[in-house]
Amino acid sequence: MIHVAGHTAIDHISRVGTLPHPNSSATITDRKIFYGGGAANIAAGIACLGGAVTLVSAVGSDFAGSDYDAWMDTLGIRKQFYVVPGTHTPTAFMFTDEAGDQVTFFEWGASGIFHESEPPSFPFVHMATADPVFNVKVASRAEFSSFDPGQDLHRYTAGQLREILSHISLLFANNHEVEGMCRMTGLSPEDIIGEVPMAVFTSGSRGSTLHIGSDEWHIPAIPVSMIDPTGAGDAYRAGFLTAFTRGLSPLTCCRAGTVCASFVVEVAGCQTNLPDWGRMAERYGRVFGNKEDLSGTGQH
Repeated sequence: MIHVAGHTAIDHISRVGTLPHPNSSATITDRKIFYGGGAANIAAGIACLGGAVTLVSAVGSDFAGSDYDAWMDTLGIRKQFYVVPGTHTPTAFMFTDEAGDQVTFFEWGASGIFHESEPPSFPFVHMATADPVFNVKVASRAEFSSFDPGQDLHRYTAGQLREILSHISLLFANNHEVEGMCRMTGLSPEDIIGEVPMAVFTSGSRGSTLHIGSDEWHIPAIPVSMIDPTGAGDAYRAGFLTAFTRGLSPLTCCRAGTVCASFVVEVAGCQTNLPDWGRMAERYGRVFGNKEDLSGTGQH
């Protein structure tokens, strides 16, 4: 069972020609509403791949009985929710320009409850974007934990980041988050890699890099027709974690994550085009040339 802790959110995704500077504006050329939230996206991705997953999240009084609630039931996601009456389920407003750059405004809503909540000890947990105090507690109590600072990085103190790094088994971060963590903690990227048993750094179209000790592997991104980059990182984590719990090697897990991300960017919406294991395996074989990797057993 994979537990995923963090946000469930409603995503308002808009496209603009260019992102505006302060005190200026931009024309929205397209706007849609989708299911989202980093933790919920990852949980949905794991469920679609056939993994057993529990979503540890916070929702408002508007969630129960909603279409999103029913969608999670359809996927088979187990829900371990803090329900906060009188609040909104978190809502994200994302704006993406023609170059693929993105700005997000996020209403925490019910997720404010995380700050005062006491998590249990999880055997296997991924900490997505959520309250730093909550995530520090999760990391300190878990048997195996992975961490993704995401767009809540600015909410952490240097001390909280160092505390989490001292406990986790696996760090996920994109190139912007790595730069931010280095700036906040005074650590170099090499220092951060040295703090954790395993790190995966993603860089959009430049692919991703797996770090285990002094060893490093580069995994290229898969060329696809990109419609919307939103949710690619979440799909990558879902693919990696599902493959990891199947006993596959970390490098194969990174490749599985890369394949899952390639599906998500082909359409708008974080949960719109998530692959099942069969679709993922078919594309994996075409791209990486050895579908049998996905039936192997790793040594972790």
